[in-house]
Amino acid sequence: MADTDDLKETHDYHLDIPQRAQPFPLKGCDSLDWGMKNRLSRIFAPTTGRTVMLAVDHGYFMGPTTGLERIDVTINPLLPYADTLMCTRGVLRALTPATFTKGVSLRASGGPSILKELSDERIAVDIEDALRLNVAAMAVQVFVGGEFETQSIHNLTRLVDQGLRYGLPVLGVTAVGKDLARDAKYMRLATRICAELGATFVKTYYVDKGFESVTAACPVPIVIAGGKKQPEADALTMAYNAIQQGAAGVDMGRNIFQSDAPAAMIQAVGKVVHDGFSPREAFAFYQDLKQDIKTAR
Repeated sequence: MADTDDLKETHDYHLDIPQRAQPFPLKGCDSLDWGMKNRLSRIFAPTTGRTVMLAVDHGYFMGPTTGLERIDVTINPLLPYADTLMCTRGVLRALTPATFTKGVSLRASGGPSILKELSDERIAVDIEDALRLNVAAMAVQVFVGGEFETQSIHNLTRLVDQGLRYGLPVLGVTAVGKDLARDAKYMRLATRICAELGATFVKTYYVDKGFESVTAACPVPIVIAGGKKQPEADALTMAYNAIQQGAAGVDMGRNIFQSDAPAAMIQAVGKVVHDGFSPREAFAFYQDLKQDIKTAR
């Protein structure tokens, strides 16, 4: 018990300063519980409200992927430059350093491999295990228009219910099937459905025409998927255009870990997302850093 002798009279009430609660900077998330906001602040940098997510969860349906054969060798050195790591619980437990204190977005759905119908997913992680792993969010794939559309949406809503119960955000990941058009109309549909059904933030693909309407119509933050490997200049341009048109960040995998200089590329992406670098500035930064890294070796 605290010593109660010689207690000083309180006086610093700052009567001239109205009490204020600092607004939470993330779109559509101000009414969330404190725990939700705290976890989101481990994903989205509080200074910018944006994120560079490093996606390495490909193996959950693709198996070993080029650049991810040895995650301990190729990915762990990149962690200091990422705001968030997007991975599976197997990789998190087996390979990710426990000293990594930034956000983890945990892949929470799965089932079929690339040999089967991908939309036939189930919830693959119990929320108690997600909490045990101290992750910042759970990610679930949603196949709007896919063969198992309803099932995947139920996966999302079940995780949202559990997440709200325990203060854990849910990332709705929109998946585009082979026969669906990757256009703004589809992206507006898929992202809005995820948000309406409770996703805290949404991951979708960037489209060249009308992407600003996708972000405008979605009441929660959108991060874009990196998609297939592109030349570094093109990937940086895509990230820049997405940010300029309302995206709150990127979730890049192959365009980083399959780059000629992954450490330089992820830092260049960060310059676009957080520092407002133009594609030309970011690519020049990438080339200079790539050369520095090469020289240092």
